[in-house]
Amino acid sequence: MNRKTPSIRPAEAASEAATAPIPAPDAVAVGFEAVVSGAFDADLQVPPAPDEPAQPSKRVLEPEAEAPKLHKVLAQAGLGSRLEMERLIAQGQITVNGEPAHVGQRIQQGDAIRIDGRPIKLRIAPLPPRVLAYHKPAGEVVTHDDPQNRPTVFRRLPRLYSGKWQSVGRLDINTEGLLLLTNSGELAHLLMHPSFGLQREYAVRVLGALSLEEKQKLLDGVQLEDGPAQFQTLEEGGGEGANCWYRVTIAEGRNREVRRMFESLGHAVSRLIRIRYGAVALPRGLRRGVWMELDARDVARLTEATGMDRTLESRARQFQPPAPPKRQPSRGRSQGPRPSAPKLVDGAPMPRNTGRISARAPSPGPKRGAARGPKPGAPR
Repeated sequence: MNRKTPSIRPAEAASEAATAPIPAPDAVAVGFEAVVSGAFDADLQVPPAPDEPAQPSKRVLEPEAEAPKLHKVLAQAGLGSRLEMERLIAQGQITVNGEPAHVGQRIQQGDAIRIDGRPIKLRIAPLPPRVLAYHKPAGEVVTHDDPQNRPTVFRRLPRLYSGKWQSVGRLDINTEGLLLLTNSGELAHLLMHPSFGLQREYAVRVLGALSLEEKQKLLDGVQLEDGPAQFQTLEEGGGEGANCWYRVTIAEGRNREVRRMFESLGHAVSRLIRIRYGAVALPRGLRRGVWMELDARDVARLTEATGMDRTLESRARQFQPPAPPKRQPSRGRSQGPRPSAPKLVDGAPMPRNTGRISARAPSPGPKRGAARGPKPGAPR
């Protein structure tokens, strides 16, 4: 498995995305200069070093180490001890998503658990999303089911334990470069939403140089079939002959938007490479058709840029098991209610006994010397 680390830059705020300068790429990131100079293509054509370990024929994801084990979750839900739950699992009485469970199996939110066919409702804290950086080559489409049976990017991705990969935006069949994919539909939606203004950076090769007037039009905005569109930044990169390179950034990702913007001014795009999406840059040396998983720190930066980290924290608090109530020492019936919790009654409030002598006059008692007869009804 490729262990390179993608280049991550701090995410700009949405209000500053249009004016903030693009920082120089790190040494491990694909920079615009590398694309223009040809170093980007040269690096991908270099064969692996002899001492470099061969890639396995079938690459898989690392297991979810943070996912809780089934028998532990069942025991915490009060269904029995851990040993008892392990025994039920070993006897085949527990299923997960319709399949017999096995001892030590890990589960996550959304899994269907049944004991002897009876569904069990469990509260499991959601896990952080998983994100892949994929180097999409030209000729692949970003769809799960293509009616024309063209090769798709999803055929090269690792199998998820549950759910499916969702692309963060799309690249058309002739566009190459960085494509982010995640198992979280919520994160994919937030990363694509224009309200966050996450920049997409492209290296574009067009036929014919742009005039100053055409450059200004692309920055001010051009009218397309589905509405106006504009680049946030546009920089020249040189070129050879009629081919001219430009680095552009844009804060949205409509269908073939970059190509249509240049075509609206009469310039055909001969090559289009996405080299950055938000804070994630295409790692240099990541070969076409190869993916790598972002580590927890990089995923945290993505969720922080969209505000999703606060949502995950609130969900984790929501799924915290409630603390058991504290047992209070029992009080005898003759003792009555606690002094600190008087009962509410109708009428004027009754003063508490503070130990002081009451100012009320004492109630008149029987006169001294008066005969005290027996109580009515008392036996003589």
